[in-house]
Parts: sequence; C-alpha cells; structure tokens
Amino acid sequence: MTTKLLVLLCLLLPGLLHAQQKPAPKKAATTKFDPRQRPRNLTDEQLLDQVQRQTFRYFWDFGHPVSGMARERSNVAYEYGNEVVTTGGTGFGIMAIIVAADRKWITREHAATRILKIVKFLEKADSFHGVFSHWLNGETGKVIRFSQKDDGGDLVETSFLFEGLICARQYFTQETKTEQELRNHILWMWEGVEWNWHTQGGQNVLYWHWSPNNGWSMNHQIHGWNECLITYVLAASSPKYAIDKKVYDQGWATGDYFRNGKEFYKTKLPLGFDYGGPLFFSHYTFLGLDPRGLKDQYADYMQQNQAHTRINYAYCVDNPKKYKGYGPNSWGLTASDSYKGYAAHSPSEDLGVISPTAALSAMPYAPAESMAALKHFYNDLGDKIWSDYGFVDGFSEHHNWYAKSHLAIDQGPIVGMIENHRTGLLWKLFMSSPDVQRGLTKLGFESPQIKK
Repeated sequence: MTTKLLVLLCLLLPGLLHAQQKPAPKKAATTKFDPRQRPRNLTDEQLLDQVQRQTFRYFWDFGHPVSGMARERSNVAYEYGNEVVTTGGTGFGIMAIIVAADRKWITREHAATRILKIVKFLEKADSFHGVFSHWLNGETGKVIRFSQKDDGGDLVETSFLFEGLICARQYFTQETKTEQELRNHILWMWEGVEWNWHTQGGQNVLYWHWSPNNGWSMNHQIHGWNECLITYVLAASSPKYAIDKKVYDQGWATGDYFRNGKEFYKTKLPLGFDYGGPLFFSHYTFLGLDPRGLKDQYADYMQQNQAHTRINYAYCVDNPKKYKGYGPNSWGLTASDSYKGYAAHSPSEDLGVISPTAALSAMPYAPAESMAALKHFYNDLGDKIWSDYGFVDGFSEHHNWYAKSHLAIDQGPIVGMIENHRTGLLWKLFMSSPDVQRGLTKLGFESPQIKK
C-alpha cells in the first residue's frame, strides 16, 4: 500500500464530544432528540437524522475548547495527551457543522462563529509554505509530529482541511459581519497554500511532506489510486500556486496501483488495488467532489466508487474467512481501530472487523445496502456499538471485540456522505466554487456541475 494512512498505520490519536438541540425533522416530527437515548421504531428519515445528528456531536461539543478543531480521537493513545487535533479531520468536521446548520440543529450564526474560531487559530498556528501538519497542539498551534520525520507540512491533510473550508466559504454567503469575516479569512489562507512547492523544485508529481527540519527526506510521492485525488484537484485549483495538468497525468495517474480493469465478484474495477482497498478511498475526496457524472480520461468516478463499494459488499457477503457476523446487513471494510490496533481493513487485509463508517459513508453508492447495515448496527447491535457520538470506530462479533473509540476521520464522512445522499448539499457547495471549476477543467474533467 502506498498511501500514508496505510503506511503509517499505527500512529493515530486523541478526542470526545456532546451536542445542541434541534427542532424535530420536517418529515418526522414524532421523536424528540435526546443524545442519551436510542429511540426505536424510527422511520428511515428519522434514523438518518438520528445518526447524523449524534455523530455531529463529536465535532461540536468535543471540539477542542481553545482551537475549536477536531480532536484526533476520543480516547487518549500513544501518550500524546488530550491536546492533539487533526487537520484533515477538522476539514471533515467543518463539513459536518455546515450540515448541522443547514438542518437547524445549531444556528447558522453559531456554526459560522465556530468555523471562524478554527480559521483564526489556524492563521496563527505552525504552517509551512501555507501547508499545515497532520497534527497540531489544539492549545498552542504547535506541530505534534506524526512520525519521526513527519513534523512539517502534510499536503494531503491540508487538502482535506480546505475541502471543508471551501464548502464553508460557499455556504456562508450572507452579509453579516461574522460571515463576511469568515469568507475573507478562508480566502486569505486558501490563496497562501503553496501547492506547487510540493513538486520539489518543479517535478511532475506532488510530494506528501516537507519539513523545515527534515526537508524532503520522507520522499513520499503522491500516486493514485487512493484517497488523494482531492489533493491534485485543489492543487490545480489554487489561485496563486497551481500545478499544471502534466503534474496530474505524470504524477497522480502513474502509480503502480492506478489502473486496474479486472473483475472481482463479477464487478469490473477501473482503478486501484485488487478488490479496491479500504473504502475510505471513495469517501474522503468525495465529501466535496461530486462523483455524479464526473469523468476524465481515466475513469467515470461514480462508476469507480460504486464498483469499489459493490466489491467490498460482495466480499463481506461471501465471507471467505467465515467470520461471525458478516453478511448483507453487516458489511464494510476500511481503515479503523481493531482488536490489534489501527489497521487498514479491506478484502486483502480482513481481520474480522467491521468499521461502521465504511457502509454508512457509502450511502450515495449503495443506498439499499448501506441502509440495511445502518438499521442492523442501530437496532440489533446498538447496545454494544452506539454511544454519545454515534457508532464506535469498529467491532468484531467473531472476536467479541467492540471499540470504545471514535476517530474524526471516520465520524466526519458519516455525516457528510449521508447528507450528500439525502440532499447533495456538500457536493453542491464544493462544486460551486469558481476556483474548483477552473481546476477541474484544467485537469480535463467533465461534470454536469462545471459551468461552460
């Protein structure tokens, strides 16, 4: 596996949370929201509301009190303490906050104020050519290194952050003082990210890390197919420091695992690892980037993500290792905590652990199968895997193991991708950015949302 989240598997860290009251949903006015309860016999719409809203609490009440950023995880691990906040997870959290404001679980003003707090903190935090590190100290803004030499700019985590910030800039368009200030500060930060610096002197590929202490010594080129498509899209979209198309073609699209074209469980997989790899490949980039009708010379990205999801689902139903609990209503393999520590679960690395974020964040790609899993997780397994912040990070009925933890990068996609399935909200916001449209056009993408 070539991506950092898979190479540096066992290094993730701290977080926890609580939420706001919302008027009952328009179509389902029968349940009062109480985060301590698990109401039963919910309609599908009520259940989606319940899960999104409970999961959102991870980012709202458990956001860091000083920075407002998302904590890495809900349990303290690896002796880093309670101050670790995550750049990419914060981007996903910002998108969850937008969803909460749009559904009126919190006020628009409260949402804008929280995101402005995050942005002002980041403006004073450590950054490197405008690029933020993977982890920061949520109180001081100083880098907390992710690994021995990973103590500088992390371009992929920064792209997840700006995926959320661009959505925020497109959502908060009112002429209030808070929203005007928020748009201005996001623009200043966005314009300051030196994406082309990460070509290491003009090479036709992006590099993941640069550090003032270690330079380019991690030497990790970003090739596809994985979760990093958003990094190339935003690098091409930059107003001041954009990359050229040849960086995309000769860097991203030339990885050892870029093209596939083979069939798995009677489904042809255009791109990526055999059997697709962990499902987060089809989630992180596509929280903002709308895959519907999105095509370039390499793939139709809705077809890619649907194929990846179908293969993951079919593998769990087939269950070749005969794990207890796998089946049509309990499926989904992606990177998460496990009984062995953090692991990149996939059909090729199957430890018997189901990660709820995998099936739930696949809602736009396999709505019936995802809804069946959601009902099973909530109604049948809820006593073991439902908590104050939504579903826990992973579980294994086979090993009688149920995580106590939540991770920002897993909770965020649940809120955002379910919302994209329901309303397309985040897709509409991100794709409405003129910078994003220019970047996609430069890279040769077609999309119904790109204005001619």
